[in-house]
Amino acid sequence: MMTTLGLGHYLALGAVLFCIAIAGIFLNRKNAIILLMCIELMLLAVNINFVAFSRDMHNATGQVFVFFILTVAAAEAAIGLAILVTLFRNRRTINVGELDSLKG
Repeated sequence: MMTTLGLGHYLALGAVLFCIAIAGIFLNRKNAIILLMCIELMLLAVNINFVAFSRDMHNATGQVFVFFILTVAAAEAAIGLAILVTLFRNRRTINVGELDSLKG
């Protein structure tokens, strides 16, 4: 007997991934790379929901949104990692608690 995956299954997966990302942000406030990975995981959870609704409604609009979200996420990851590499070269740490040079 074959079981099909319905909209609820995809939404549950998206919710679980989103909750894991939120927990990762609140539990780890020191490592900037982990924070960036959690933000990326949140975006992927939202993308799963967009694709699930797009599939359920037989409409490609959600998939177009996913394309733009992935483009912005890739740019965010590249710029964020470039900033972290620069900070590590200057400060020798990526601990968020020690990066207070931008406080005015």
